[in-house]
Amino acid sequence: MAIIKKKKITYKISAGLTQFLLRYNRYLEIPIHYKDLTRYESALPLYDHLDEDTLWKTVIYSHSDRELIYLDLKKIYAILKASGDTSVMKHLYIERVDICTYGNTQPFRVRVVNKLNDNFDYFYIKQADASRVYGLELEDILSPNRISYLVHEQTLIEEHISGLPGDQFIKEYLDDPKINKIRMGKEFVKFNERCFVRLLGDMHSSNYVVVVTPDFEETDFKLRAIDFDQQSYEGRKSIYLPQYFKQNNPIIKMGIEAMIPETVNQYKKEERSMMGNRLKTSEHKISSLLRAMKADTLSTPENINTLKNDLADYYKYPAFLKCKNMGEILETSLSLLFIQ
Repeated sequence: MAIIKKKKITYKISAGLTQFLLRYNRYLEIPIHYKDLTRYESALPLYDHLDEDTLWKTVIYSHSDRELIYLDLKKIYAILKASGDTSVMKHLYIERVDICTYGNTQPFRVRVVNKLNDNFDYFYIKQADASRVYGLELEDILSPNRISYLVHEQTLIEEHISGLPGDQFIKEYLDDPKINKIRMGKEFVKFNERCFVRLLGDMHSSNYVVVVTPDFEETDFKLRAIDFDQQSYEGRKSIYLPQYFKQNNPIIKMGIEAMIPETVNQYKKEERSMMGNRLKTSEHKISSLLRAMKADTLSTPENINTLKNDLADYYKYPAFLKCKNMGEILETSLSLLFIQ
């Protein structure tokens, strides 16, 4: 069972990472920053459709601040979604701004509504953490999913990733007899392998969503990470394997019932092959990212030493023992996609 015992350290955006972000148009001027949103006067509990406390709070700004803040938030949405084309703003309004008071970094969530059809979307404004930025970029490169995000100074803007929260899916939908257990188990195996290879930790059921797509014969499932704070930080190998989090046990149990070990190994190899193909098509980008990562401090010496020894033993690959930082450990892990 995987348990994270200590709060993760937050790392600032370094000059090297900033250069990478500038090169790939992720670092842009924005009209409002995280600290500006903290100037709210009060906050009210936010309840869901079942009248249960979501643990988010809706913040209230003074009348004099609200108009300008909401205008700047619409500008950020235009930058994030329409390359800065402000013509999309005329039909939009900011319905509310929420803050997650139980999280370590207390992110803000902005709800944007189209007044022509009441369709809505979200985006997030967070305190930038280098670990999370590396995690977002690695997700964009190595997963089947594209990620839209922006950084300026120490503020991070993220798009909303749609899907059913993993814990909600397990509680409300997993027992549905119509679910194809093999398809669900296959996706978890691939997700598990992807997290392990790219060293994304803490993928318990609250930190990913399940995207459900009806197909012409069967319903398809995809698991998408939504929390990237634990990218290449923890020292124990088990933290990077979703299979070791007890919150995921119902999905794991389903997979065990539906698949034999040979099938599981086949899906692991398929996912490693797909990741290898994505690396080949992003060779210059991943090299640039790893160069910045290897020059950064992203974990403690203790965690680095524990992880490189764990991985050297697991893979029977002594090259891990030569690694001096998390960037080198990740680079070695990715290199195995072309060796094993």
